[in-house]
Amino acid sequence: MNRIAATATNILRLLPRATLILMLLAAPVLAVPMMRADTGHTIEAPAHRNTSVGFVLLISLQRG
Repeated sequence: MNRIAATATNILRLLPRATLILMLLAAPVLAVPMMRADTGHTIEAPAHRNTSVGFVLLISLQRG
């Protein structure tokens, strides 16, 4: 009987810690569907202006 009680005590002592770890691991997985459900607001980056600096740099490096 003492062995069963000791095992049950160990399990009950570790249960809150295991629950906390599982909740921390499951939170990002459960948050992804909620983030994907709201597609009304999309933040887009501004259009990249082409200044052709790369081409000038390429030509100057080939000459040197």
